[in-house]
Formats: sequence, C-alpha cells, structure tokens
Amino acid sequence: MTEQTTEPLKEETATTEKETSTWKEELELKGSELVDRVKELIEEGNVRHLIIRNADNRILLQVPLTAGVAVGSALTIVAPVLAALGAMAALLVRVKIEVIREKKDQDPPAG
Repeated sequence: MTEQTTEPLKEETATTEKETSTWKEELELKGSELVDRVKELIEEGNVRHLIIRNADNRILLQVPLTAGVAVGSALTIVAPVLAALGAMAALLVRVKIEVIREKKDQDPPAG
C-alpha cells in the first residue's frame, strides 16, 4: 500500500518570463517498490530533489536532480544511485520518499 501526502513549499522563484512554484510530496511504500518508484519519479521530469528516509524518519539518501536534463540521460546519471537503492531496498521493509517538485506556471504574475 502506497501512502501519499502533498504540501506546497513556501518558496517561489520568479524568472523573467514564468513563475516557478515548488511543492513537496511524501510517499510511503514497501522497500521492494523503491527502485521502480524512483525511476518513475525521475521520468516525470518535474522532480528536483528526492530524499529517502527509513521508517524512523532518518535520512538514508538525498538525490538532487538537475532541471532540464533529458530523461534518458537523467537515468544514466543516477544509475549508481539506483543500484544503491536496490541494495537498500533489500534490507528495508518500509521506506518514505520526500519528493520536491517544480512547476513553471504559464502566465507571468501581473504587476
């Protein structure tokens, strides 16, 4: 069973043309689902940071992801991380993933 919560972060970064909003999601899943779910998150393209925690909420791994990296090259870059996640997943029953996402709004703010 996967549990998910979403909350917006207070950070908003203005760019010259578009407003960027950032928010955080927390997923709780089985250790065996960890690698597949992380791959899915990377392929979505709007994930900027992943934090993997154990059931006691202790940080096991932090993975910053660069904006604008193509999906194929992103998976290549994080391949060693995915291998480490596979080894950790074998030892973990439950794991939490904190996902920091970013979305560029289409319209710039008025004013």
